Amino acid sequence: MGKKLLVIGEARDGVLRNVTFEAIAAAKKIDADGEVVGMLCGDTGLSEQAQEMIYYGADRAVTVEHENLKTYTSEGYGQAVMAVAEDESPDAIIMGHTAIGKDLTPKVASKLDSGLISDATSIEQEDDNTVFVRPIYSGKAFEKKVITSGLTFATIRPNNIKPLERDASRSGEVTEQEVDVKDIRTVIKDVIRKASEGVDLSEANVIVAGGRGVKSEEGFKPLYELAEVLGGAVGASRGACDAEYCDYSLQIGQTGKVVTPDLYIAVGISGAIQHLAGMSNSKVIVAINKDPESNIFNVADYGIVGDLFEVIPALTEEIKKVK
Repeated sequence: MGKKLLVIGEARDGVLRNVTFEAIAAAKKIDADGEVVGMLCGDTGLSEQAQEMIYYGADRAVTVEHENLKTYTSEGYGQAVMAVAEDESPDAIIMGHTAIGKDLTPKVASKLDSGLISDATSIEQEDDNTVFVRPIYSGKAFEKKVITSGLTFATIRPNNIKPLERDASRSGEVTEQEVDVKDIRTVIKDVIRKASEGVDLSEANVIVAGGRGVKSEEGFKPLYELAEVLGGAVGASRGACDAEYCDYSLQIGQTGKVVTPDLYIAVGISGAIQHLAGMSNSKVIVAINKDPESNIFNVADYGIVGDLFEVIPALTEEIKKVK
């Protein structure tokens, strides 16, 4: 008999984040024959999103709707997850290693008296054991973890585990569980988003990132144009953010977002170890820098030594021709 695996989904502006589907695929890697139960929290109208989880591989889904779940709080979501976990008694719980996932899962794990493997980048089967691989030492090494007993609880890094193919013919039961979400001490009065519009940085397949070499806020404009042509997102190094060329919501690195896109274009970035910690696992890295001795070239698959203000516009025009 297979295991029961609970996948906690996450939506943004009413649309499921791609990492939700990756978490379902991760659950299937833990036990291909197990029952995957999707879970969603919100204030109303979750049935369509729950059905989408089934299309991507969940066997059934549970929704928890309550006015206190309109905006995320660890107290509210924690109560909902605990209620579903106690009712379902899963063998494993999986969620994306997102801002919400990083905040919610340690608190739930503590209440469940469970361990937690965070930020897993792959899941393997070795000698009948499920092995979770995760980066350590700012991405300079990897460790393998095996849970020997009790609940398997893990978060997965976005953009690392490929989702299953969407199949609209898949069917499964969607049930709503009543949970009295109460005693919320945190009151969210307003949410101010500073993140750039368009593609989500943490889930983007293509990222164009600028560093101090971009020189100004105006200097980021060619990067936005290139990212738009490639259907990607714009990121930045800590140096560019500190210099106020862009908002800190774009920061990639040890103290910013960790990303693993298919293509990472580093523009005017020197390659400090703190920045490399956030992007060195990208599948293909292209570095553009006028300094041939720049450290970024040591991790790049392709390097262009030149003036970024000449290279980026030329590259953008050539890609436009191809497309």
